[in-house]
Amino acid sequence: MRRRSFLQLAALTPFADWSWHSDAMPRAARELIEQASDGKPHRFQLASRDFLLDGHPFQIRSGEMHPARIPVEYWLHRIRMAKAMGLNTISIYLMWNHFEREPGEFDFHTGNRDFVHFIRLCQHEGMWVYLRPGPYICGEWDFGGLPPYLLRHPHIRVRNKDDADYMNALRRYVGRIAEQVAPLMARNGGPVLMFQIENEYASFGNDLAYMKELLVLWQSHGIDGPFSISDGLGAIQKTRSYLPGTALGLDGDTDFVAAQLLAGDAPVWMGEGYPGWITHWGDQDFQRGDLKATLQALLQQGRSFNMYVVHGGTNFGFSAGANADDDGSHFEPVITSYDYGAPINERGEPTADYHAFRALIAASARAPLPAIPAVSAAIRFPALQLEPHASLWDNLPPAKQVTLPQANELLFAQDHGMVLYRKRVHGGGMLSLDGLRDYATVFRDGHYMGFLSRMQKPKQSLDLQMALPASDDETMLEILVDSFGHVNYGHAMSDRKGIVSAILLDGHEQQHWDVHSLPLDDAWLAGLRPIHGTPSRPGVFFRATFALRKTGDTYIDMSAWDKGYLWINGRLLGRYWNIGPQQRLYCPASWLRAGHNEVLVLDMHRTEAASIRGVETLKDADHAA
Repeated sequence: MRRRSFLQLAALTPFADWSWHSDAMPRAARELIEQASDGKPHRFQLASRDFLLDGHPFQIRSGEMHPARIPVEYWLHRIRMAKAMGLNTISIYLMWNHFEREPGEFDFHTGNRDFVHFIRLCQHEGMWVYLRPGPYICGEWDFGGLPPYLLRHPHIRVRNKDDADYMNALRRYVGRIAEQVAPLMARNGGPVLMFQIENEYASFGNDLAYMKELLVLWQSHGIDGPFSISDGLGAIQKTRSYLPGTALGLDGDTDFVAAQLLAGDAPVWMGEGYPGWITHWGDQDFQRGDLKATLQALLQQGRSFNMYVVHGGTNFGFSAGANADDDGSHFEPVITSYDYGAPINERGEPTADYHAFRALIAASARAPLPAIPAVSAAIRFPALQLEPHASLWDNLPPAKQVTLPQANELLFAQDHGMVLYRKRVHGGGMLSLDGLRDYATVFRDGHYMGFLSRMQKPKQSLDLQMALPASDDETMLEILVDSFGHVNYGHAMSDRKGIVSAILLDGHEQQHWDVHSLPLDDAWLAGLRPIHGTPSRPGVFFRATFALRKTGDTYIDMSAWDKGYLWINGRLLGRYWNIGPQQRLYCPASWLRAGHNEVLVLDMHRTEAASIRGVETLKDADHAA
């Protein structure tokens, strides 16, 4: 998924105006095989500028969805929704950091991590799979799927064959993925037709040898392809990083003729076609798109495609990524919802686009499409008032003394959450945090002075300086730093968190800080000591319990709150922020209980509680068509 503005995408040349060379496009009249994945060995090939399944031309009609963004209880439903829309393939990103949080510690089983089970569900439904295992995937996911533990190496160069630390970690990951994927390849009776090498590498680098080394690495572990790459045509032309012999997927670009000149006899297809787009915190509204005309032409021409995304899901926990310019400026964190304007919305409902796309595909299908599956019930619950539960300030772990600020990853091996910087200072003046990553609230002798933000949006101006009033006395300066996700695209990906350069007060560098690690993980939360009395300053956990007669999907309305994190029954739904556009966080039914439930909110600005309520949609205007 490339970082490209929605307006740029909308300005693409309409499909109907594209010029075609007869020898560069699939023949619309040719006989396309309609073969479901059936558990038997099949031969999938790249030949004659086309995809061949068992020797016959085959049109990949793919929709992307990510098991890591979907509660495991809904995997089968979302696959069936894609099938009922007329697709025959599911495209899947594997997020490396979803499986390996710490070096060498892999988890392929808990929660929604059993991707092999997801792929087997696809096969059970007769769906093929296009597998995109990274190592880098972008996808608006934290660090583009790379494990943030790589940033604990001070001089790491990710996506670089000459960096030993990166390549050692990569080889470990490839080995563990390959041993599970090899039996799932189509030639072995599995549903996996094709395997992507890296992702959008031409938008990052130009070392074709790196791509070739990745290819050889997969092959050495028994993954023989066929292989694909996916990127913007202009980036590939500029960097000359097309990997010979791979299917060439175009991301949002439409000039198949020019792309075929690069690909030779290999197929060119739409590797990512966008029905919607990314939404960042501070956007005016949720992004939407219009893929109908493009989809109609793709179907008419028999051109293979992958719809990014058919169903987006949710950036639960700390998984949302961020975008920034190559110098780190124009930082734009991604919201918690990954609805994306997709035809299957965040909680699995068909949208108006779903029905339009289904009608287009049905018109070219040989057999009636399956019935649209029923969607699980949504519930609402009335406003619930929370109460103060605990204070960050009463739950500080022992401090680490540092001379100068350091990134969280280097100082604490901490990938997400918060840190607190404290020291006693004389006087006042301009406080400057040019190395702030990403948001801070500032306190002086326990009094809230204001916030500083790396964000650059109309509703949230970039501000890394704050005037502190002069004082004749020594005062305690405290800077509480909150982080968003690591940048997931471009050359600013070594986006370490916390404070990564000097703290200046009235132009003078401040040294010798006490720094407290506040990772906000399960282990740290389990030790929270309750508050006694009324909170005196922001940084408060608020809590409430509530009872449900029955469970169902719901959205937790956080519009009365400022900025922070929301947990339901110990599970982190994600971040909220009153600058919008998202004010409601999706909670799947499986995370709720009939009977007793607990909600926990950490707000960076409030000392008084507000209310929450359960509603049925992401926003008031949302509805299933």
